Amino acid sequence: MVFKRRTPRNFRQSLVNFFYPGGGWGRSASYVMHRLRRLPDTPERVAKGIAAGVFVSCLPLFGLHFITAAAIAWILRGNIFASLLATFFGNPFTFPIIAYSAMELGSLMLGRGHAQKVSEVMSAFGAIWAELGRNLLAIFTAGPFRWDMLVKFGGDIFLPYMLGGLIIGVICAVPAYLLSLPVIRAYRALRMKRLQERFAQARRKDPRG
Repeated sequence: MVFKRRTPRNFRQSLVNFFYPGGGWGRSASYVMHRLRRLPDTPERVAKGIAAGVFVSCLPLFGLHFITAAAIAWILRGNIFASLLATFFGNPFTFPIIAYSAMELGSLMLGRGHAQKVSEVMSAFGAIWAELGRNLLAIFTAGPFRWDMLVKFGGDIFLPYMLGGLIIGVICAVPAYLLSLPVIRAYRALRMKRLQERFAQARRKDPRG
């Protein structure tokens, strides 16, 4: 393949790249913004896609963010690729803030007081994925099916996180749409103006013009 790496990353390198991508987070953020501004679609559709990606980043749907963002962008008639890029909003720097805020808000809405620590929430997610993996393996082996942890996880972690994440997601998605729309419009107008100037200069230099 043309874009395939010559030397594939091992697990350790992939993990390090997730928390600190090549070139740094600043360069990655700049690349994402550049791609979002230049997507071949209307500013309104791109802005809707951005809002969808930001919204989904606040939900506890780890492993399903791309699918969910694309589905919401499709429902809103937004740009699907923009929604995928906008899930970059949920990264190792913003995730602890999102998780803490969502858990606190969701717990307060359920009348439970303060939420669990972010580290405990992440440990719970890891334990759930491990339990799901064991149950999947039990389909092909004689191992027992265990759902005790999933039931506890659903009530203690997922429910408050989802409730709070829905509110936090809307709070983040609306400004993302309102801010990105004029920025994309201004960028498109400036880019068109520069193209027109270059075309005019080329015509003046052409002796046949």
